[in-house]
Amino acid sequence: MAGAILKDRLHVAGLLAARGASALWRLSMAPWRLMTGLRQRPPERLLIAPQDIRTSDPTLAADIYAGYFAFGGKIVNAHGRSPFELEPRSEAWARALSSFSWLRHLRAADTAIAKANARALVEDFLTASGKPGHGPAWEPRTAARRLLSWLSQSPIILHGADRVFYRRFMKSIGRTEQFLERKLAEGLAGEDRLIVAVALVELGLCAEGAGKLLQRSTRLLAEELQRQILPDGGHVSRNPQILIDLLLDLLPLRQTYAARGVQPPSQLLNAIDRMMPMLRLFRHGDGTLALFNGMGVTPPEQLATVLAYDDVRARALTNAPHSGYQRLEMQDAIVIVDAGRPPPPIFSTRAHAGCASFEFSVGAQRLVLNCGSPDANRATAQEAARMTAAHSTLVVDDTSSCRFAFHVGLRKWLGDEIVSGPDPVDVERRDEASGSTLVIQHNGYEPRFGLIHQRRLALHRDGKWLDGADRLRASGPAGSMERRPFALRFHIHPNVRLKRVREGHAVLCVLPNGRRWLFETLWMAEIEESIFFAAPDGPRACAQIVIEGETEDDLEIAWSFRQLEKKKRDAAPEG
Repeated sequence: MAGAILKDRLHVAGLLAARGASALWRLSMAPWRLMTGLRQRPPERLLIAPQDIRTSDPTLAADIYAGYFAFGGKIVNAHGRSPFELEPRSEAWARALSSFSWLRHLRAADTAIAKANARALVEDFLTASGKPGHGPAWEPRTAARRLLSWLSQSPIILHGADRVFYRRFMKSIGRTEQFLERKLAEGLAGEDRLIVAVALVELGLCAEGAGKLLQRSTRLLAEELQRQILPDGGHVSRNPQILIDLLLDLLPLRQTYAARGVQPPSQLLNAIDRMMPMLRLFRHGDGTLALFNGMGVTPPEQLATVLAYDDVRARALTNAPHSGYQRLEMQDAIVIVDAGRPPPPIFSTRAHAGCASFEFSVGAQRLVLNCGSPDANRATAQEAARMTAAHSTLVVDDTSSCRFAFHVGLRKWLGDEIVSGPDPVDVERRDEASGSTLVIQHNGYEPRFGLIHQRRLALHRDGKWLDGADRLRASGPAGSMERRPFALRFHIHPNVRLKRVREGHAVLCVLPNGRRWLFETLWMAEIEESIFFAAPDGPRACAQIVIEGETEDDLEIAWSFRQLEKKKRDAAPEG
C-alpha cells in the first residue's frame, strides 16, 4: 500500500512539473507569436456560408429583439441597452452570449427586423469586446464558437450591410484567426484545441485566398482527430455529450469541404463513421444517453439531428475497450457500464469517479442510473456529482475511486482535473446463448485501503433478470486489511416507486408502465434519498437502494433485479 501511495504522489508531482515546463515554453514562444500576428492579414471576402445543423426556434428571435437573453439557466432583460454592456449574471451566460450561437434563431425568423437585429448585435460586440482581452468572451473555446457562428450566419449579419461594416466584420474575423493561432502556438491543449482546429478549417474553406490557412489547419485537424477520437469512436474525455457536440461541428464541416470541391482529410471521414455507433452505445430505450463522465440532460433535438446523418444506421457498439464502456442488451433490457480508466488529465475536467457503475433500462423505462451532471451554474453540485457516491456502484469509506485536484489542494494549478484513479481496469466479457456476462476489476481503492473491487454483471437472454455481485478483496497478505465501512448504491429513476419487502432483503420497483421488478439480496437493503441532475426541468429528488456494511477478507455481496410475472406480483409487504 505504501508503494501505491508513493506512486500516486509521484504522479501528482509529475503533473505539476509538466505544467511548469509548459508555462516556461509558452514564455519562450512569446516573440515568435508576436511575429506571427504581424505577418497575417485579415481575409477580404467570404465565399460561402456553412450550414448550421443545430435546431433553431424562430420564436426566440422576438425575445432577443425585445431584449431578453436567456443563456446558461439565466434570463437577462437588457432594458434597451446592449447585452454586451451589462454585468453578466454568470460566466456560463457570458460565454453563451459571446459565442453568438443564438444567431441561428434570428436566421430562422427570416425577417428584415431579425436580420437588422443580428447585424446590430454583432456591431455592439465589436464595439464592446472587439479586441482580444480577458474574460469569457476571449477564451479560445468561446472565440472559436463565435467564429463558427459568424461564418454560418454571415448571410443575415451582412444582409444590407454597407462597406464600412463589412470591412470591420472581416477585420474582426482576421483578428480572431490571429488570436486562435497564437493560442495554438502557446500550447492550447485538450478538447479546445480540436474545436479551434475546426473553426480555422472552416474559415480556410469560407474565406477568399485562405489556402495556406486551410492547409495548416487541415493538418492540425487531422492530428487532433487522430489523437482525440479513439479507435472505437469514443472521445478521449469519455464524455458522451462531447460526441454530440463534435458531430454537430464535424458533419457541416464535411459538407463544406464538398461545397468547395476540396478533398477532406481521411481522419475526418473515418472519425464520423466511428463516432455514430459509439454514440448509439450510450442510448437507452427512451432515447436518452447514459449518465457517465459529464453527461447531463440529453438534448433530444440535437441527438435526433446527429443520428439523422447516420446513412448506414449503424448498430450500437456493445464492446468499446478503448473508450472503456460496455453494453449488454437482451430483448428490451439494456445495461450500460463504465469499464474504463479516467481520461488523461487534460481531458478529465468533467470526468467522474464512476468506474464499474452501470445504468439499467427496460424498454422506454429507466430503472437504475447515475445522478448525472448538473448545469454549469451549480458548481458545488457538479463536484458532488463527480464523486463515486453519485454512481450506481460500490463506495468504500465514503471515498471516491478517483482523486480530484480540488480535493488535494491543487485546484490552483490543475483546475478540475483528476490526478489519479483506477489503473488498470480489467474487463472480461462472455456472450453466450444464455446471456451476456461482464466481469470488471479495478484498483481505485488500493492506494488508500489496500482493496480491489470486482463486479460481475449477468443479463439473462430473456432480458428479465440481471444478476450481480460485488466483491472486495485485499491486495496484500491475508489478514492485513483494515476494516472499513462500505456502501453499495443503486440510484433509481424518479419515476420508479420503491417499497421494501421480505423483511428488508428485497425492494419492489414499480415502473411507470406498471411493470414490476424485484431487487433481491441476502443483505439488508435500505431506501435512501438521492438526486437526479439530468431531468430536463432541473434536478429532481429520487431514491436509491443502499446496502451497507464493513469490509472483510474476500467480501462478496450478491444481488439481482428480476422482473415479476403477473402471477408472482403478490410480494409480501415488509415485516
